[in-house]
Amino acid sequence: MSISKSDYSKMTDKASPNSPVILNCIKAFIFDGGLCTLAELMSELFEKAGLGKNEVRFAVPSLVIVITAILTGLGVYDKIARHAGAGTIVPISGFSNSVVAPALEFQHEGYVLGTAAQTFSIAGPVIVYGTATSVVYGLIYYLATK
Repeated sequence: MSISKSDYSKMTDKASPNSPVILNCIKAFIFDGGLCTLAELMSELFEKAGLGKNEVRFAVPSLVIVITAILTGLGVYDKIARHAGAGTIVPISGFSNSVVAPALEFQHEGYVLGTAAQTFSIAGPVIVYGTATSVVYGLIYYLATK
């Protein structure tokens, strides 16, 4: 049984409808902007609480990482990601999610072979290539300014 190219094309169009690109961009912009606004509010609150600039620079990203990890663990972050799309991949929250999600997914395999082994399965390449790229960039910068 063979299918014609036009019939196959109709079937694929029906099975995978076009996504609303403009709406998805707006949702991502609103979510990411909301996350940045929340981080700015936390920054202001920490400063009013008496933390110095250096402490605030560490406290805000740390809190965003912890909140994202908790939301991932509760299954809420995935629901947010369905609507916010690319807005959930901002570096800090996206990284936290990419570390926690595989650890949760493979926890049934045990602490060593499951959680520990899979924790950096997604984020690991980002860490390795990010570190390697920064070393290369640092060497180039050093040689260029020497």
